[in-house]
Amino acid sequence: MTAARTLVPAAADLPCSGICRAVCLLLGLGLAACSSPSADHGQVQGESFRSRELLQSDSNRMATLAMKQNLESLFLLMDKLYRRNPAEWKKTASSREVAIGHVRSAVMERQPWQELQGRRDVAALSLALQPDFGGDRVAAFTYAAADMLVTAHGGRTSFTLVDGLEPQHVFNAARNLEIANWILNSRRSASGQPLLLSNQISEEGRNLSFEREMGKIIGRLDLIASYTTERYRRAVIGYGQGLLAGPFMQFLPVH
Repeated sequence: MTAARTLVPAAADLPCSGICRAVCLLLGLGLAACSSPSADHGQVQGESFRSRELLQSDSNRMATLAMKQNLESLFLLMDKLYRRNPAEWKKTASSREVAIGHVRSAVMERQPWQELQGRRDVAALSLALQPDFGGDRVAAFTYAAADMLVTAHGGRTSFTLVDGLEPQHVFNAARNLEIANWILNSRRSASGQPLLLSNQISEEGRNLSFEREMGKIIGRLDLIASYTTERYRRAVIGYGQGLLAGPFMQFLPVH
């Protein structure tokens, strides 16, 4: 009985021209993939020199940059919240962009926010997260969080050699943001709705960009708190090392 012949020819059975075309096609695809530009994820960029930096130590500069980035992260979160909660910016201005500008100006110029009834720091943050708060909650939350950060840094956004930081206050600010984030995601308004729509976890998709940006702020605060504590501790250790090593580091006479 004759064996059935396979329906798919072996490579040796293919015409030479067909094999050559297949090889050329694969090589062409490989070269195209290698020549395609990689995705641009941005570059690290430093700021231009300013004369004020002559009055800053490395730790001063680090704290100044962290504060600047934390405030910019809060403003980015404000924009995200306004996009998901458009009814809020309508309580403040005629457009989202104008509302963002008002809040940014109040934060940077350390001006009070009227809807917070003169409260600042954690008292303002607590009021902004009350279920019965009737004002622009996005603006109030952003302003109060920013004011709390600035207060934790001694009321400053830029630091020089004469400025000091209390690491426990910075550490407490990080914990306050964790608590505020939890309240924002769990507390409900009087009507049973979330205080603000922030993260999205649903059948349509997941959007945790708010959570990630908030995590960046908390991470920077914890780093500054740890770094400041370590700097003070190392200063004490260095002083002690100088006292102990002093007698052994004296130059010896040579004549």
